[in-house]
Amino acid sequence: MALYGYKRRQHQVADEEAESARDPLLRCADLILPWLTPQELAAVSLTSAGLRRASLSVARRRSSDAARGLEPLPVPFLSAVDSRPYAYFLYAPSSFSRALSPPNDALLPLRQPWGSSSRTVDRPTAFPSREAADVVVGGVVLGCGCERCEGRDCACWGGDGGGEEEEEVVVVVSECGPGCGCGSECGNRASQRGVEVRLKIARDKKKGWCLFADQAIEKGRFVCEYAGELLTTKEARARQKEYDELASSGGFSSALLVVREHLPSGKACLRINIDATKVGNVGRFINHSCDGGNLSTVLVRSTGALLPRLCFFASNDIREGEELSFSYGETRLRSNGLQCYCGASNCFGVLPSEHT
Repeated sequence: MALYGYKRRQHQVADEEAESARDPLLRCADLILPWLTPQELAAVSLTSAGLRRASLSVARRRSSDAARGLEPLPVPFLSAVDSRPYAYFLYAPSSFSRALSPPNDALLPLRQPWGSSSRTVDRPTAFPSREAADVVVGGVVLGCGCERCEGRDCACWGGDGGGEEEEEVVVVVSECGPGCGCGSECGNRASQRGVEVRLKIARDKKKGWCLFADQAIEKGRFVCEYAGELLTTKEARARQKEYDELASSGGFSSALLVVREHLPSGKACLRINIDATKVGNVGRFINHSCDGGNLSTVLVRSTGALLPRLCFFASNDIREGEELSFSYGETRLRSNGLQCYCGASNCFGVLPSEHT
């Protein structure tokens, strides 16, 4: 029965694409509709029967891949609790900073194409890729000369991101970077190839959208990065104030994450503010668990890169269909903290929070 339903949907999409190829208006629509927000798409769907079918086709394609074709594997949306087929946001495969962007990229776009029948249209290049910014010292880009790094023989080697550390502790590891002689298949670039495990985003009545494993994931394997816009502390505090005001009226939750890395001297702390509320990747759908969850948070430093990236590795063997989660922290300073629905036996009842 499920196979019949799948084939029926495939035939339906093929019929819609054939109709679009015959109708000049629908051919134009296929170029324009993928750029629209859900509200704009809904308004266009009311103008004619043909545009309604085209809009529904765009919505189906959006729900089939949250990553917009920018990851090695699609990440579908599944919603059985309400009529929301997908969550709308701009996709960035890796974190970025407006301040560190080249001058011509300083003003990042407010739109991305998403939902076209042409895969080439769905691969926007406006946001930075996973290639990290180089740090040049004395005119030389830092990095190793290995053609393929094997374990600790590589000068960039920094350990394994799925170790025995406690889940709430942010582990720091090193990988090869843009100045190294090895390629993308190097074993010391585990977190730089994107989402290579099957994931899905499903909607829950209480928690909203959640990220699930769509295959078994072995302990220590890289799952995904937490990508978004890198902010200064001043910007992060201003945005959190704005987000708190929106959340007070209900129906809004932010995805601003603050990570603190205590430097070896013990006298300084590197603070990283990542805001995935409007621009981010699939990591923005990972929920908190008071028992630490099944993901380890790891700061990955690529040799020659300016800033580390926050990455998730499986802290234990994860079953297919299991929700992915990690600990947002232990601090609960804010009196208006959001209710926690993690379901752990030691659940505090309130999500971790602090004064940003």
